[in-house]
Amino acid sequence: MADSVLRRRMAWTALARVFRSDTPGIGRRLAAIPRMVKATMKGQYDGGTRLAMLAVAGVYIVSPIDAVPEAFLLVFGLVDDLAVAGYFAGALMDELERFLEWEEQREHIIPGHVVG
Repeated sequence: MADSVLRRRMAWTALARVFRSDTPGIGRRLAAIPRMVKATMKGQYDGGTRLAMLAVAGVYIVSPIDAVPEAFLLVFGLVDDLAVAGYFAGALMDELERFLEWEEQREHIIPGHVVG
């Protein structure tokens, strides 16, 4: 239980960081999505599990099949969708910030081989 509360809190904190001047803006983050997916698919970036979780959350949000159906529980049925959408947005922004930091660190690496 405490772990799930901590994750939700981190997601909302990550979402709020988008608007701070010392972090990448939302436009820069969203523009990085294709590069992040490409780097992950090539095995260069270690975001595979996190991207898979984001994909699952995205499918859940748009899926007509819910854990708590809106048709029967009205407002309460929307709460689970809102919770997942909040997690999705925060986790995506957090992962994009992490990716942009990774990209920036790679710019300072000179490619080559270690000679032993």
